[in-house]
Amino acid sequence: MREYNFKEIEKKWQEKWEKDNIFKTENNVNGKENYYVLSMLPYPSGKLHVGHARNYTIGDVISRYKKMKGFNVLQPMGWDSFGLPAENAAIQHGTHPAIWTKSNIENMKRQLKLMGFSYDWEREIASYLPEYYKWNQWFFKRMYEKGLVYKKKSLVNWCPDCQTVLANEQVEDGKCWRHSKTDVIQKELEQWFFKITDYADELLEGHEEIKDGWPEKVLTMQKNWIGKSFGTELSFRVLETNEQLPVFTTRVDTIYGASYLVVAPEHPIVEKILAKNPALKEAVQNMKNTDLIERSAEGREKNGIDTGWKVENPISKELIPLWIADYVLMNYGTGAVMGVPAHDERDNAFAKKYNLPIIPVIEAPEGEDPFGYNGKMINSELINGLSPKEAIEKMGNLVEEMGIGKRTTKFRLKDWGISRQRYWGTPIPALHCEKCGTVLEKDENLPVLLPNDIEFTGNGNPLETSEKFKNATCPCCGGPAKRDTDTMDTFVDSSWYFLRYCDPKNTEQAFDKNIVDKWTPIHQYIGGVEHAVMHLLYARFFHKVLRDLGMTSSNEPFKRLLTQGMVLGPSYYSEKENKYLNPNEVELKGDKAFSKSGEELAIKVEKMSKSKNNGVDPEEIIQKYGVDSARVFIMFAAPPEKELEWNENGLAGAYRFLTRVWRLVLENSDKINDSDIDFSKISKEDKALIIKLNQTIKKTTDAIEANYHFNTAIAACMELINEVQAYINVPFTSEESAKILGYVLKKIILMLSPFAPHFCDELWELLGETSYLFNEAWPSYDERFLSADDVTIAVQVNGKMRGNFDIAKDSPKDIVEKTALELTNVKKHLENMAIVKIIVVPNKIVNIVVKPL
Repeated sequence: MREYNFKEIEKKWQEKWEKDNIFKTENNVNGKENYYVLSMLPYPSGKLHVGHARNYTIGDVISRYKKMKGFNVLQPMGWDSFGLPAENAAIQHGTHPAIWTKSNIENMKRQLKLMGFSYDWEREIASYLPEYYKWNQWFFKRMYEKGLVYKKKSLVNWCPDCQTVLANEQVEDGKCWRHSKTDVIQKELEQWFFKITDYADELLEGHEEIKDGWPEKVLTMQKNWIGKSFGTELSFRVLETNEQLPVFTTRVDTIYGASYLVVAPEHPIVEKILAKNPALKEAVQNMKNTDLIERSAEGREKNGIDTGWKVENPISKELIPLWIADYVLMNYGTGAVMGVPAHDERDNAFAKKYNLPIIPVIEAPEGEDPFGYNGKMINSELINGLSPKEAIEKMGNLVEEMGIGKRTTKFRLKDWGISRQRYWGTPIPALHCEKCGTVLEKDENLPVLLPNDIEFTGNGNPLETSEKFKNATCPCCGGPAKRDTDTMDTFVDSSWYFLRYCDPKNTEQAFDKNIVDKWTPIHQYIGGVEHAVMHLLYARFFHKVLRDLGMTSSNEPFKRLLTQGMVLGPSYYSEKENKYLNPNEVELKGDKAFSKSGEELAIKVEKMSKSKNNGVDPEEIIQKYGVDSARVFIMFAAPPEKELEWNENGLAGAYRFLTRVWRLVLENSDKINDSDIDFSKISKEDKALIIKLNQTIKKTTDAIEANYHFNTAIAACMELINEVQAYINVPFTSEESAKILGYVLKKIILMLSPFAPHFCDELWELLGETSYLFNEAWPSYDERFLSADDVTIAVQVNGKMRGNFDIAKDSPKDIVEKTALELTNVKKHLENMAIVKIIVVPNKIVNIVVKPL
């Protein structure tokens, strides 16, 4: 018998698929509904990792399944190819970013093809190409005309190593997300912004439209990031300058309990304070240099500076101290907060640290949260006795009547700063003319191309080194102008790429609305949860803007979102060497690991990463076990949304499973009779197998349709294969048996084909079929054969199994009891026993309870 040679088989079918271009997708196919499956496009780092392999295998299985279910499926792939790593490579290796990027794309594309993914490569895009980034610039212009783009000076997160601005979301534990080693500082720069805040309400309201298709966790993260708050803005008078200091609070009911006022270190009044008291300058600067996310983190100790100044409470007229604190941010509210330590946990910790007064103004019921809304107001002259909710309403009215403030809504979300001080990104199409001011390049002059006369020194913005780029002609007056040397945040590239896939060759417009409307919103999007408040939020904003520009019809870009779990692997840490060892440097003995020197290593199963030396190269897996084994293992080991623990034993198990199916088919191919089955002539054994097949088709289909629980689907196929093995191990009992065997084996191959496509196409061909499984229909089940007419009843005596029998389904209880009592082995165990009672579970069990005579 021919052995399962996965290397030969996988190479053969990849070449055949490519030659016949079977993955090409038309925008419209008569009689078929469009279905768009998309995995987040990768950054071309040069090499796929196992996380990529999992993400893209999930997408490919869904695509193949939906194609077999009769949909016209689009599954494209491209490259998120601008960004700092390419620029760093240029600095380190003297290679132009375009050369480095192109080389990496070629290698990763080769690896993706090795995995057998059914991408329509004719739709491939790369964001670093001028034909793509031209449209980033065109969108920038349209958004500028719509009032959604502006430039202003702003405090930004600045990475001294990267010499560029970072979004809040790109700062992790106070460090730059790129390399986790450099402290991010705050720096004031003139920046371009997209007015995402104009869409804050709609981004929240849009969650209602997508709530059934998105993970609740992602929606919650976005809601918290947008941070809509209803409250009151009112002013406290600063005693030293007599100016009014606006304060935003969601709990104006607690104003009598305000024992101090605190401002952010970036607040304009701080400069006036420092002018009077320069000794505070260093402490304030240290606060400013701490990144914003760290400053507002839950549980972090809050730090304050007493200014010595006083402010007047506008309601109680009490004078309270003015403080500067790192936990207050200028990008939320007004940058000033009234401290109410009796009824706010953060203020309470701050007050206790600095020995500030704590004044209770809510008497909460015993045992209830003093920071909540239950109870009644105390120590609050105008609102005593009211509930906190009633007090909020009354104080809001009073503040407005007194003319000292207003009720308002605030958002945590701030406008999206898109300026980046680097070369490898989309040039911002803006110029600065002394006569005309800031002007934008004309459409006919787009794209503004990245120049090649660049010096990559590692210091500052490389675009500043190109005189040819900087010195330009004003498109308005024709005079000299200076071109803007910032480039766009690469999240701009990924905020609309999914629309370009629909119409990737269009040179006249970014995409044709009529084509895009046929594919959007995307039916299934797949990617990591870490993009919840970056890419996913930005893409939703962009899509809504494009809708308002008349370029799309849908409100949301992604109908369903699947956030795949992380891939975990064992790491081995050496205390002596103070480093993580590679697996090939480790000797495993049972559940312990040792270095070559004999040191016992600390083992931890955690997210795969280069720093932990616990990553796995997909190509090594392919060489050892084959693509299809890897795909089956990835899909079988865990549901897509759960963490996947990488395990070579599991991988080997997937290979053994495929080998078993291979042998089962080839060893029995000569028994297969392909003619039509006459169901009136089938035996009991034949019928049992047909029933198991239909049950498996239903279970597999339901598992995929419900939550893409591919592990359940594969497990159901494994159970069916066990039944087939038992079926062929006994002589065929009817002249229809050979037909049934062929019928069942082909259905198994169809069901396994999305998971192991090369393997299944080969078996399909060996069984005499000439079509590609990619174009075959997914099996449907026959309701008539979902359950047997007969059932097997187990018989227990005092809970112990003593026999079983087959009987017509739903037989009367007395007949079931009589049949059970007549079984030989049951009679034996009833000798010298008195029957206490007989319990019958319909269609399942008879339990006879006895006691000695």
